[in-house]
Amino acid sequence: MTAELRLPGFRFHPTEDELLNFYLKNMVFGKKIHYDIIGLLNIYHHDPRDLPGLSKVGEREWYFFVPRDRKHGGGGRPNRTTEHGFWKATGSDRKIVSLSDPKRIIGLRKTLVFYEGRAPKGLKTDWVMNEYRLPDSCPLPKDIVLCKIYRKATSLKVLEQRAVEEEMKAIQASPSPPSSFETISFCSHQEDQQMAPINMSLAHMTLKQEEQEVIMEEDMINLYEKLVKEEKKGSSMCLQLPSGKTELPELQMPKMNMDWSQDQVWSQPSPWLQNMAQNLTPSYVNNF
Repeated sequence: MTAELRLPGFRFHPTEDELLNFYLKNMVFGKKIHYDIIGLLNIYHHDPRDLPGLSKVGEREWYFFVPRDRKHGGGGRPNRTTEHGFWKATGSDRKIVSLSDPKRIIGLRKTLVFYEGRAPKGLKTDWVMNEYRLPDSCPLPKDIVLCKIYRKATSLKVLEQRAVEEEMKAIQASPSPPSSFETISFCSHQEDQQMAPINMSLAHMTLKQEEQEVIMEEDMINLYEKLVKEEKKGSSMCLQLPSGKTELPELQMPKMNMDWSQDQVWSQPSPWLQNMAQNLTPSYVNNF
């Protein structure tokens, strides 16, 4: 089967026993498989996002035979560094037993996660790899492993947490306006010391003014109470008629003389009129 050939309805979901006992063992010992389902590729020369397009088969899981590249000769650790990141192992290797004989170990599985950047720091991604290899006890003619690549399903909780973190980063990156405490005063420490006596005097004047207002208010209250007492005292003193009389005598009004000519005040000419008459010209008097 070539890379261009696609079998409709074909799904490749092998078990771990099948991956180790059939596919990997036949590849290591040079036994040719009739259908070339898994290709040979050094995945560490590529980023994880490029691997699905380089796989011969797979929808959510992609399989590769990978030659192991040692860091320091034959006894060093495998080099799992890529151009833009590295694969980091999580936990210890897990032993895989045969389905037919649970006591027989047929291989080991190592789980790795891809990090962007360089060790020891890096940004963790959702790309995961299961690396299968045959037991170290048996002699192997080829140092080849079988790798299954897939993306870990991201839960809704993790997505919400990422969204909150991105929003917080955006808020921290944006310039924040000055708070009310920062805009209250723009005076320096020296100016504050100079303004302190003025503020104290103003406070003293305000206190004295408040004391005067209180005193004036107390005086007004005392005066009001005094007036109320006098009014009550005056209302209690009513007019008393002489004994034996029940009616008031008729008031005698003085008789006024309506002859104004006999009144000395009105009979005497006004000095102002006399002065005005003296200043008038004869012609004006004759015309008048």
